[in-house]
Amino acid sequence: MKKLIVVISAILVLFAFAAVTKNLAATLAISAGVRAVTGVKLNIKSVNIGVFKTLVDIKGLEMFNPAGFEDMLMANAPEIYVDYNLGDLLRKKAHFEEVRFDLEELVVVKNKEGELNLDSLKVVKKKEDDAGISKKKKAPALQIDVLELKVGKVIYKDYSAGGPPKIREYNVNINARYKNIDDPRAFGRLVLFNALVSTGVSDLANFDVVSLGEGLGDTLGGAASKAAGKAAGKALETTEGVAKGVKEATEKAAGAIKDMLPFGK
Repeated sequence: MKKLIVVISAILVLFAFAAVTKNLAATLAISAGVRAVTGVKLNIKSVNIGVFKTLVDIKGLEMFNPAGFEDMLMANAPEIYVDYNLGDLLRKKAHFEEVRFDLEELVVVKNKEGELNLDSLKVVKKKEDDAGISKKKKAPALQIDVLELKVGKVIYKDYSAGGPPKIREYNVNINARYKNIDDPRAFGRLVLFNALVSTGVSDLANFDVVSLGEGLGDTLGGAASKAAGKAAGKALETTEGVAKGVKEATEKAAGAIKDMLPFGK
């Protein structure tokens, strides 16, 4: 009986050790992956991987601004839930059957030199830059079947005039659902686009949200692509200085996909 207890205890210890080791390895891997897509430093409080289930629970993901910005924090995602496909993962393909991404806060900062922290993100690039990247290096294989995206609020801080920053806060409260995302850069743009499209940051920071939305249409299919098109139409309606012809074309596309996004109704 004592030997049985010893054996069971040893097995439990091994399971605990394996779980801790696996969680640590996953934390390092996820940190490296997010850093590769975004290009910024980050911190993850914890990563828990299910022992018998294909689930990953990420707690306390924080993304930080690069040097030269007065604020340290760029974004805060308290919880990310991932249900992955084990078979595809073993074949070195990142196939996530469900992802729940809760972006509690995005902080957009213009520093005293007039530089915008969003411009440091790899996913914020012009189309010609993306074309150059695609020729040199193929994007990692990614498939997200269902994305449940929540965005709480966006804060804009402008230090460019000197002295205390001018601060604007937007409670966007977005709860959106997308399907069939197959590009990591498109995923990053989709999150950023949803966060910014219903705010005034585009005008205040001279940040081209419309172009960011147009980029989604080239890489996302199905509902996500259509939703991005409608949101781009909404952004065009509220952004000053956009060419009339571009606006009319986008509004026509938006009309065909009416009411696809919660914040576009």
